[in-house]
Amino acid sequence: MLYWIYEQWDAAFRAGESWAQTFKFLNLLYYITFRAALAAIFSFTLSLVLGPKVIRKLISMKVGQPIRSAEEVHKLAELHGGKAGTPTMGGVLILGTVLLTVLICGRPLNPFVAVTTCVMLALGLLGFVDDYTKVIKKDSAGVSARQKLFWQFVIGLIAACFIYFKKEVSGFGAVAGELESMGYRMKDAGHIDVSSVGFPLFKHPIIPSLGLLAIPFFIIISVGCSNAVNLTDGLDGLATGCTITVALAYGVIAYLAGSATLGLEYLNIPFNPLLSELSVFMMALVGAGMGFLWFNCHPAKVFMGDTGSLAIGGALATAAICTKQELLLVIIGGVFVMEAMSVILQVGSFKLRGKRIFAMSPIHHHFELRGWHESQVIIRFWILSVVLAMGGLALIKIL
Repeated sequence: MLYWIYEQWDAAFRAGESWAQTFKFLNLLYYITFRAALAAIFSFTLSLVLGPKVIRKLISMKVGQPIRSAEEVHKLAELHGGKAGTPTMGGVLILGTVLLTVLICGRPLNPFVAVTTCVMLALGLLGFVDDYTKVIKKDSAGVSARQKLFWQFVIGLIAACFIYFKKEVSGFGAVAGELESMGYRMKDAGHIDVSSVGFPLFKHPIIPSLGLLAIPFFIIISVGCSNAVNLTDGLDGLATGCTITVALAYGVIAYLAGSATLGLEYLNIPFNPLLSELSVFMMALVGAGMGFLWFNCHPAKVFMGDTGSLAIGGALATAAICTKQELLLVIIGGVFVMEAMSVILQVGSFKLRGKRIFAMSPIHHHFELRGWHESQVIIRFWILSVVLAMGGLALIKIL
């Protein structure tokens, strides 16, 4: 909406209308940095305003989080017993504020913004069904793992096909003529397309082109990231805090990747002029995350549930794919990776060796059972997430 206001002002200003001269400050609405900052502030404020109302509504609906029994989790049941009944499905607050903020501050028809938003909402709906099933059955199982994985695959497939076949999204090298006419040196940007796989430290893509194999590659990233965030969401505010740092990092990357001067000329990273608009979405997610954390920090008044965790994971994965920094997600989202890998290693070790590696997985529960207080685990993991995000951004400059 704000960009539409700018377009109306710009047309009037070029036509020499007097009111446009008076409201010359509306030129600010053109700039990505201004609208991205505004998106973060707006979504944060909106979350604070709507948060208490959403929590009261969830409580009135009696959508309390089912806690696993002592037979399932043993000592952990004692540590988390007080969380029983805390309203879940709070992810609707994150999704709602991000969506509204993008509609106001962003350009929702931008293909990068559109696909990221749709993935977030689709996975959010899947998570909502899962959370609602848990509440109705009063069981922590929810939707079966097979069904959940199937729908994650379907959503990932649709998004991957859109990214691969949509010319404005896939044609990273298609902007060569436009840039050369502006006087920029293309370096290697013309050789980069959406099916390339690269890493910032390497000047050339590690894999020049995956071809159609890019589609299953994108699906794996989407499904993997959404489940990794879901696994991380086991302590008050843990997933939310890590989401803020990862979203902020990819907001910066999206802005740089959409700038010919910074992204192409200086950093020599995959460039697409439409990408910078994605930073508005990411900053809206940052603001919504901070607003949600206000209520989700220990002791949590509300949990995001699968409604939020699956949606956030899908959005972060899509942003990584769109910016062509998929492998960098392993570093920037290192906490999510660590949580997912701990589960994989634990299950694999138990099946192959009959022994467990950790006291319990995901790994945040391991540290709880080893004597760390919940707040210690959360804050230390947040610190690790910040360090990893800064490290990932530091690698952006290609040698």
